[in-house]
Amino acid sequence: MPSFDIVSEVDKQEIRNAVDQVNKEVSTRFDFKGSDARVEQTEYELYVYADDEFKLSQVTDILVTKFTKREIDVRCIEHGNVEKISGNKVRRKTTVKTGVESDLAKKIIKLLKDNKLKVQASIQGEVVRVTGAKRDVLQEAIQLVKTSVTEQPLQFRNFRD
Repeated sequence: MPSFDIVSEVDKQEIRNAVDQVNKEVSTRFDFKGSDARVEQTEYELYVYADDEFKLSQVTDILVTKFTKREIDVRCIEHGNVEKISGNKVRRKTTVKTGVESDLAKKIIKLLKDNKLKVQASIQGEVVRVTGAKRDVLQEAIQLVKTSVTEQPLQFRNFRD
């Protein structure tokens, strides 16, 4: 039976490249002279540091711009709350979401069932596997999910006949 997987992935190397570009731009910009503004990365978590909230928002804007230029979908970014560190220095935790969360996976399965497509969908960890009798039905399912689910970037992988 033909099948495909619905996943949400972000290339970790592209994230690292974008963070390096942000740090390089911040170190060379005149308005950040003498500032401790930077972005640190641990896996899929980014920590944005700055001297005050205004500079923090500027660094975040640069980060979003670099993500866009490196073709990383900015819908996968989730910004945390601003924390005061010491003095006026602030930090914000930014998480890059990967994998299809269970709530979104349930929403996708409900969407496919409600539209009465002849497919079966199952949750397998952070992946939703969709199987159907014909390739055309699976392509309809892909189009339906692409147009209906907009809160997180999704990729359709592992298409098998």
